[in-house]
Amino acid sequence: MSDKKATVLFVCVHNAGRSQMAAGYLQHLAGDRIEVLSAGTEPKEQINPSAIAVMAEEGIDLTSSIPKVLSDEAVLASDYVITMGCGDKCPFFPGKTYLDWPLEDPAGKGIDSVRPIRDEIRAKVEALIEEIDAKF
Repeated sequence: MSDKKATVLFVCVHNAGRSQMAAGYLQHLAGDRIEVLSAGTEPKEQINPSAIAVMAEEGIDLTSSIPKVLSDEAVLASDYVITMGCGDKCPFFPGKTYLDWPLEDPAGKGIDSVRPIRDEIRAKVEALIEEIDAKF
């Protein structure tokens, strides 16, 4: 086990739903063992209210999160780059671990429709933590 922390960047188009929920779970479940970043290729003004509501049910507060624009610097700083529907717009740099999580976009959906997306994200984040813990 090294002193180096893994850095994970979650990327989706608007950085308002999927990537924010994934970042919230990773911070919540891994604590300070893993550095967590999130960004979007076309960030919205604010986080999806349904995403905030379903994460609050899990005890995770996204109300202070702000969508950020994806930068090359964020990708370069990351060990893992996890994309969620941003397709070819995500920059690619050698030496990074890229994972694509094909998740439904919660934009415009109500809480009942966003809960299953949230639960799928949680399962993926838990598996990711196991993988990172095995490597770092």
